[in-house]
Amino acid sequence: MKIHEYQAKEILEGYGVRTQRGIVAETAEEAAAAWDRLGVELAVIKAQIHAGGRGKGGGVKLVRSRKEARETAAAMLGMMLKTHQTGPEGQKVRKVFVAEGLDLAREYYVGIALDRQRGCPVLMASSEGGVEIETIARERPEALLKLPIDPLRGLEAFQARRAAFFLGLRGDEVKKGVAFLTGLARAYLELDCELAEINPLVLTDQGELVALDAKMNFDSNALFRHPEIAAMRDEHEEDPKEVEASRFGLNYIALDGSIGCMVNGAGLAMATMDTIKLHGGEPANFLDVGGGASEEAITEAFRIILSDRNVKGILVNIFGGIMKCDVIARGVVNAARTVEIDLPLVVRLEGTNVEEGRRLLAESGLAITPASSLDEGARLVCEAVAAAV
Repeated sequence: MKIHEYQAKEILEGYGVRTQRGIVAETAEEAAAAWDRLGVELAVIKAQIHAGGRGKGGGVKLVRSRKEARETAAAMLGMMLKTHQTGPEGQKVRKVFVAEGLDLAREYYVGIALDRQRGCPVLMASSEGGVEIETIARERPEALLKLPIDPLRGLEAFQARRAAFFLGLRGDEVKKGVAFLTGLARAYLELDCELAEINPLVLTDQGELVALDAKMNFDSNALFRHPEIAAMRDEHEEDPKEVEASRFGLNYIALDGSIGCMVNGAGLAMATMDTIKLHGGEPANFLDVGGGASEEAITEAFRIILSDRNVKGILVNIFGGIMKCDVIARGVVNAARTVEIDLPLVVRLEGTNVEEGRRLLAESGLAITPASSLDEGARLVCEAVAAAV
């Protein structure tokens, strides 16, 4: 789960991480009032969307008066902000963050992310902030320090000092840097983050280390431990189909293809999408119904798949274990009748109660094409979609 910049800064302040002072606003008048409350001569209006590259898209503007704050916020609120992370349609701006302007001496990058090869979080630091860290890692890896973090011990003091020296901090700056990095690491570990990124971290002319921006992503499977974080979810920033799927315990991710997929198990879902591509098709989604989906959830899964206008055919691929094939078959039949599926529908069942499941499909009287294997199912649905074009 992602949150907004202003929310991430609020969280980090609670861990002793100094962040850029600011006030969130949802109207132009609120932005003007925020200017008054900040009492500064220079402020920054930042669009709040779950995407990077906001500055290049016109989502970050400097203002020097109450009037400018109001006018800039009025122009920004409601706009479809397009960045390299939003896609061509952009993302609607519903909130802005009115933040204090700072005198910047230097900019850095620091972040913590899960390194799946090492199997632990890794602190990353670079003396070059404000740029895409992927570019630095690819073109000049020597400019990026990576330090593994023991999840039980946390970021060690010597690691924090090493990172501070790598950034080029000196004297009292090192002490502040150690405190900053230690607080960031505590927040990452205690809140079950997947990513905690400060880009840029800035050193002001007054010698303060401040998070000018902040990005935090959380492990959705751990949100039950953090209801205060779960409450920060902004459904406007997510695909409506993914939001609806989550309400039924379905794991759904929208893609760009034309073949809808309904599978149980993440590994099997990935294999299903790969096999569709091997047969020349493109999956329209990742959809894992899990091991205990009800008939109601199966029906909802079909509704979600069909709400995507790009879908031209559907492949159901179920390996029955905990999820029995006859339950899936009843769900498929009921859903096909309830939501009036008029697209090619291929169903492959295997596993527990498979014969009963196949019998229910065969006797349903519906236009369901059975498949005996994943490869056959993928081939059949790809051929059906190609023939319909």
